[in-house]
Amino acid sequence: MHPPRSAGPPGARRYNGRVTVPTEIVLYSRPGCHLCDETHAYLDELLAKRAAQGLPAPNLVERSIGDDEDWHRRYALVIPVVAIGDRELELATSPTKLGRFLAEWLDLAPPGARR
Repeated sequence: MHPPRSAGPPGARRYNGRVTVPTEIVLYSRPGCHLCDETHAYLDELLAKRAAQGLPAPNLVERSIGDDEDWHRRYALVIPVVAIGDRELELATSPTKLGRFLAEWLDLAPPGARR
């Protein structure tokens, strides 16, 4: 068993009075990217399911890499990228991987743990 976290990433909120979870998930994308559109739809579905189950389901924020030179430099070849706090999933196109990523970082499971 892992000790409860008392602090979390910037913008985090308390969950069950024990741990903090981020208040937003960021999707780095670009207009016209069909993979980004698919990832956005997967995330919407996964977050709705989490909310229905009473699990943390932060707001989804989409950022276009065309709006910032640093984002473009960092992500142009690996979008869509999903970020939770300082954790990132590049080429985030698999619903299964996205679900695991959300569970791992929102439910604060140990990295690599199977669910």
